[in-house]
Amino acid sequence: MNIENTQAQMRKGILEYCILLIIANEDSYVQDIIHKLKTAKILVVEGTVYPLMTRLKNGGLLSYRWEESTQGPPRKYYTITTEGRQTLYALEQSWHELTSSIESLKRSNNQ
Repeated sequence: MNIENTQAQMRKGILEYCILLIIANEDSYVQDIIHKLKTAKILVVEGTVYPLMTRLKNGGLLSYRWEESTQGPPRKYYTITTEGRQTLYALEQSWHELTSSIESLKRSNNQ
């Protein structure tokens, strides 16, 4: 079994949830989002995040605005929408149910 592939698939599965969590706390641009994901040890590359941001925006979960930057070209800052917050809430519920189920399985295996 290729454990690295399984770990990568697990991270990809929660990436949308993690991005919504980040943007729900504060408006963010992609490089900042990538930095926060890497700091949290959810390793990602730009090629993964940019298409996901477009999908979240097209799905009505995010909106964006352009802001001038003192360090280069303007930056696209993403903001979570009302629909995005509702989705985030649903994902949080799913996450809690999933982690609770996994913990239950772990406990039953240790008995």
